[in-house]
This record gives sequence, C-alpha cells and structure tokens, in this order.
Amino acid sequence: MNRKELLSRVDHTLLTPQATWKEIEALCREAEEYHTASVCIPPSYVASVRQAFPELTICTVIGFPNGYNTTACKVEETRDAVANGADEIDMVINLGWVRDGRYDCILGEIRSIREAADGRILKVIIETCLLNEEEKLRLCEVVSRSGADYIKTSTGFSKGGATAEDVRLLRAHCAPEVKVKAAGGISTLADAELFVSLGADRLGSSRVVRLVKEEEKEESSC
Repeated sequence: MNRKELLSRVDHTLLTPQATWKEIEALCREAEEYHTASVCIPPSYVASVRQAFPELTICTVIGFPNGYNTTACKVEETRDAVANGADEIDMVINLGWVRDGRYDCILGEIRSIREAADGRILKVIIETCLLNEEEKLRLCEVVSRSGADYIKTSTGFSKGGATAEDVRLLRAHCAPEVKVKAAGGISTLADAELFVSLGADRLGSSRVVRLVKEEEKEESSC
C-alpha cells in the first residue's frame, strides 16, 4: 500500500488532556499537508479548528475515555460538537453495561447519539482490551443493529490498543455496512498496513504522519 492511500485512512489524532492550541494547530497543518481522513481532537477545540481550518474534516470524542457518562450527557455533548462544526463523532460505550449484560441499553444509547449526530459519521468505541470474546461478539451484533457507521477498537487510554486478532474478529462479525476503525498502539507503518489488510477502513493514530515524515527525511538524505 502506498503512503497516500494509507494516510487517507488515518484519523490524525491528538487527545491528550494537556494538548495546547499550538499543538492542535500543528496537527491540523500536518493533516492538510498529508491529506489524512480527519483530525481527531478534543471537543473543546472543535469550534476553533472549524474557524481556522474550514476545509478539514473534524472528528471529536464523546463520553471519552471512560464511557460512563449518562446517555443524556453524551447526547448533549454530541449536539454541542455538531453545533461547533464536528463532522464525525467517536463515542465510548458504557462498559459497566457490558458487564451487566445490558445490551439493550447500549443499543438505545448508540441510537440516541446517532440521532443527535444528525447525519454525521458515528464511530462506536468498544475498548476491546477490556472485553472477553463473547462480549466482543455481542457488541458486534449491537453495533450492527444500531445504525452506526463504524465499530472502533480502542480509546488508546486503557491498558491496550488495537490488535490484529481484534480487527479480524470485528471485521468478520459486524454487518458488511459497518466499517472497522483500529486505534491505539499503532507504532509502525507495518502495523498500520497490517490492520488495513485485515479489514480496518480507518486508523486512529498520533504516529502515522510522524512515521511517514521520518521515512521521507531518510529518503531525502540518501
């Protein structure tokens, strides 16, 4: 896979709690230069990025990173993000509900957020590193029924990120119209290419652009 195609699948991400406007601006400039799928940024920066970078596709996060906000809170977060100019919404499910087997509640919440997203792309973060296989399979079913556009492996803020096994499982067990986003722990371009080969349509990463820049620098010095 060539670099251009790989970069076109990347949600260029900066979600650290200490992220500054200067760092967000730099992220956005890199996204413009390298033509990434989107920038994935904290909700508090969405309005400023929309004003400063009107052509960028903006992704933001809801209920992040723990997912245990009330549904009403997540819905209001989503409405606010849309009003501020977000194009894509990455929401975190309530993992306590998974452990309690409250899959109908999870389905209802996703549908409520989808409605609040008002046609924007919706990605559902299930935090695979905290789930057993049965829970992952049940969530593939729930997300497939919900009308969401993507199922996403991870926040990148828990004990693990995307794995090849999880990307393969999500792709095999979600409905064909539900795309897969691999996020967290993509540390090499080989990792990124592997996840795409296994069925990931998007990659959430703070590193892929930097890795491409490093390769370009090495090539130019030869």
